[in-house]
Amino acid sequence: MVNRKDLDPEASPQAAFGARFRRLREELGLSQVDVGIPMGYSGTHISGVETGRKFPTLRFARRADAALGTGDSFEREWREMNQGSLLEGFPEYVEYEESAVEIRLYEVGVIPGLLQTPQYAATLEAEEVRRGAATREQADERVALVAQRQATIMRTVPPQIFVVLDESCIRRPMGPPSVMVAQLDRVLEFADMPNTVLQVAPFSMGERRPFTLPISILTLPSRAVVSYAQSSQRGHLERESTSVLRALAAYHQLQAESLSRADSVAMIQEARKGLL
Repeated sequence: MVNRKDLDPEASPQAAFGARFRRLREELGLSQVDVGIPMGYSGTHISGVETGRKFPTLRFARRADAALGTGDSFEREWREMNQGSLLEGFPEYVEYEESAVEIRLYEVGVIPGLLQTPQYAATLEAEEVRRGAATREQADERVALVAQRQATIMRTVPPQIFVVLDESCIRRPMGPPSVMVAQLDRVLEFADMPNTVLQVAPFSMGERRPFTLPISILTLPSRAVVSYAQSSQRGHLERESTSVLRALAAYHQLQAESLSRADSVAMIQEARKGLL
């Protein structure tokens, strides 16, 4: 097979999932396109999962079981693979994110994944490992997922991305100053992109801040909206339109109360100078 990438099933649970999926698909004489059609995925997406470039989601696992006649074995494998690694609902959220036409993010305390540099992401995960909250393998998978998500949104027709950062995101140091300087440079580059709107919600907003936890709201090609909110221990993907629309209204309020793009950039530049 031309350009076939051999995957070591022992490399990681994600690699084992992809290798098993490919083995069973080939035993049935199905191409990536053949199996992708009933599953609702492109051949390219199937290839990404098989070679470890795309993280399988719960929906993917369930449809794999249906397409390959494997009962619920892929779903069980997915649950074992993600136990303690990704919060509930997040893999499904990432899959929606891949096709979203609008992405709205609000983050507290840390720079959101779509804007993180590899060094910043690695710094966060290294602390998780040090505290025993994640294994080294889980940390590496999370850092890889950050890069995968960033690559996904750099498509031919990119989504419109709105980001509101609580001031704590740019004030809270992560790692040595060089890591934070590079991260703030990345945020400033993001703010200058034609498909982005970046704002800072200053501490002075006080009680007017409508959210106390991070939240993400996606507008899909169908114009349906979904939201994802999480705490340190739990995640929740919301598809019910009434609840999501309330969150969207609160997000618009947040944007109206936050600093303008120009004032936000000025605050970030000021924070960066303080690190030099």
